[in-house]
Amino acid sequence: MDAKPKTPILDRVKLPSDMKALSDRELKSLADELRAETIAAVSVTGGHLGAGLGVVELTVALHAVFDAPRDKIIWDVGHQCYPHKILTGRRDRIRTLRSKGGLSGFTKRSESPYDPFGAGHSSTSISAGLGFAMARELGGDPGDAIAVIGDGAMSAGMAFEALNNAGHLGKRLFVVLNDNEMSIAPPVGALSSYLTRLYTEGPFQDLRAAAKGAVSLLPEPFQEGARRAKEMLKGMAVGGTLFEELGFTYVGPVDGHDLDQLLPLLRTLKARATGPMLIHVVTKKGKGYAPAEKRADKGHATARFDVVTGAQVKTPTNAPSYTRVFAESLMRLAETDDKIVAVTAAMPDGTGLNLFAERFPRRCFDVGIAEQHAVTFSAGLAAGGMKPFCALYSTFLQRGYDQVVHDVAIQRLPVRFAIDRAGLVGADGATHAGAYDVAFLANLPGFVVMAAADEAELVHMVATAAALDDRPSAFRYPRGEGSGVEMPETGTPLEIGRGRIIAEGGRVAILSFGTRLAEVLKAREALAARGLAPTVADARFAKPLDRDLILRLVREHEALICVEEGAVGGFGSHVAQLLSDEGIFDRGFKFRSMVLPDTFIDHASPEDMYAAAGMNAPEIEAKVLEVLGVVVAKRA
Repeated sequence: MDAKPKTPILDRVKLPSDMKALSDRELKSLADELRAETIAAVSVTGGHLGAGLGVVELTVALHAVFDAPRDKIIWDVGHQCYPHKILTGRRDRIRTLRSKGGLSGFTKRSESPYDPFGAGHSSTSISAGLGFAMARELGGDPGDAIAVIGDGAMSAGMAFEALNNAGHLGKRLFVVLNDNEMSIAPPVGALSSYLTRLYTEGPFQDLRAAAKGAVSLLPEPFQEGARRAKEMLKGMAVGGTLFEELGFTYVGPVDGHDLDQLLPLLRTLKARATGPMLIHVVTKKGKGYAPAEKRADKGHATARFDVVTGAQVKTPTNAPSYTRVFAESLMRLAETDDKIVAVTAAMPDGTGLNLFAERFPRRCFDVGIAEQHAVTFSAGLAAGGMKPFCALYSTFLQRGYDQVVHDVAIQRLPVRFAIDRAGLVGADGATHAGAYDVAFLANLPGFVVMAAADEAELVHMVATAAALDDRPSAFRYPRGEGSGVEMPETGTPLEIGRGRIIAEGGRVAILSFGTRLAEVLKAREALAARGLAPTVADARFAKPLDRDLILRLVREHEALICVEEGAVGGFGSHVAQLLSDEGIFDRGFKFRSMVLPDTFIDHASPEDMYAAAGMNAPEIEAKVLEVLGVVVAKRA
């Protein structure tokens, strides 16, 4: 008689509390099953794979030792949170990741009590963790705070501001530095036995010396590997690490894939720690899945894929992505202008500047996760006579706004901001929506703010920005592929502050700013079938406004409707201000502005998100009919 199949351990873990009854050997098996489940889920949904695979054992260890949700485990950025979600009661929904009505690709407070703090931008976990720790000290929520932050995220100034404050306050706080860039793979085995003995048996005060003592036991070639791993942690003063100078007790480096190290260490620290602790854990992105390990980005972000081969399933398209159009346009200009330089903040692939870096390595700068520095660095380049293009996602440019105002706009320095991921971005959801850049840039004196209606317009706007030597400028464009329009061989600088008429019509004029123009033209077709074809214009510029074009549209039509992929306070608000200043509203003129709603829109496909925002062709058509007072019977 065949033996009864053994129930997978993961099937027995509905919540982290179920892990308390598992032996260390079972926890190792759980980690293997968790890794397989993560790979299987992301193969269906797409998403951030490599970071999660790199923290599988760490996730198991943290939940086995600490007591979430009483203890607050805070995942920086959230890219690595998929295994955490599987262990915290969301396994049955894990294949809804990043889809409409499904789980968020990041931690989200409204989704689960096991997500104590939401994250979409990096380098916030230590600040939040310190807030939880001090709330505990002041009688708020009890429990420990554990911030898990990557070495890339640690490069941001905010992380060091939090470390400095935490060291000063001196309260119990755990910071896990997930170091997945520097490898100490060779000495891992030798370190393991020494550290395990120490963590299990040694006095607490010996923990700080653990790594130093272990290194001396290794063969010389391996000692060099361990020294490299700690290079970034060397202190500003002789005899201590940077973290120790900031008031933390430093422990590590520890192999983040070895539960024989992680479990006794975390148990010891949980039992004995009194002040702030920095635990340096070394991991490997994409760990345990060969296709991810072999990719240059270690499987950071992926479309749906075949688990066996790792081949991604992508929808074929003949149109280039806006990101690639920007990069190639900039490279063509840089071939004849050696003053053009490019700057990005840890997103060379996402912004297309990896292509620029291959062609012009000396003129491309990735400053790490440091948007504030990227902006001011670009301002310095401009002041020094260069032509910097600072390429950032709209959502990340928000982090450098003070520098945009103080270091760029006030000094009228010609920094060119290439704003990728403008508008609603789909699966990444509200944290990555490019909704606010027009509003916060167009109110700055002297700024030129453009939005490309299609990929051909983007080529011209890159050329326009390159030609602007006397003031700052920005041009925005969305995520994804273009519309397949005919592309110019080279860009031609546009006349500043001049829009264009796309189609002549009557009664109503629609003035579009950005890539909603395609939806406006679809709406026009439907309206034309009713005998109500509106005039359609492409504004091109939110600042300076094309005053002559706007006033002409007002003179020749009963109503004007503005359409933009941004929040209130942007393009339409500037048009309304112009009409108010000109006394147009005093004459009873009808004006409407279609903007993103005053709410955060959850992740879904871009089409679904724009439908929720009321910004697709049917909603534009309905707005025209409403303005004209045309009553349309609702469909059954």
